[in-house]
Amino acid sequence: MNDVLGAIMPLNFNRYLYKVLAIVAKDVTTELRTKEMMSAMAVFSLLIIFIFNFTFDLRAENISTLAPGVLWVTIAFASMLGLSRSFILELDKGVLDGLLLAPVDRSAIYFGKMLGNALFIGTVELLILPIFIILFNQPLASLPKLSGVVLLGTVGLAGVGTLFSAMAVHTRTREMLLPIMLFPVIVPLILGAVRLTAAILDEIPLAEVSHWLALLVAFDVIFMAASFMLFEFVVEE
Repeated sequence: MNDVLGAIMPLNFNRYLYKVLAIVAKDVTTELRTKEMMSAMAVFSLLIIFIFNFTFDLRAENISTLAPGVLWVTIAFASMLGLSRSFILELDKGVLDGLLLAPVDRSAIYFGKMLGNALFIGTVELLILPIFIILFNQPLASLPKLSGVVLLGTVGLAGVGTLFSAMAVHTRTREMLLPIMLFPVIVPLILGAVRLTAAILDEIPLAEVSHWLALLVAFDVIFMAASFMLFEFVVEE
């Protein structure tokens, strides 16, 4: 009996993973064909970076204070632009109904959409991080650690943002409602990410800011678990 269960469980997991990756591939293929979301996110994020860089008086004594906030404001607003389009395209083209009618677990739809959103946000971050380092005169050596913090923040943004995007898509004011719902929830994530980014840029030892790292990891775990459990009820409504 145990041998049978041991053979079935990997098979079921492989099927589940295939369904998740199929949804991710669908989103990527659609985006490569239209390039609507990625181009808008990239242009918007670059505009924010350049506007902040040329608007603020970035002297040596205040650049370390302003730079982390500028980076995460850029990431948050660019992410919001992508998340708001995540389910709108599905609903407008009737794809969402097809996904819900397909013999696919609702959690597979959630993880597929979440991974797709994280991939799009991460691609834009790959563009803006080097530009941020150059414009704000930050050391290139900080890029690996900074990328780790950005990755944790991206997972949290995509995790909770996918759930809220699915909630807002059926409303008339969906573009306005998503930021109103999402921004208060991601305050701990943004706060922890900004503090960790500031510590990395100031070359503060990680042990001194480990509580902010714990906050970021806890946010990702808690809200992804909650989104996983609630997604089925959200899309059924």
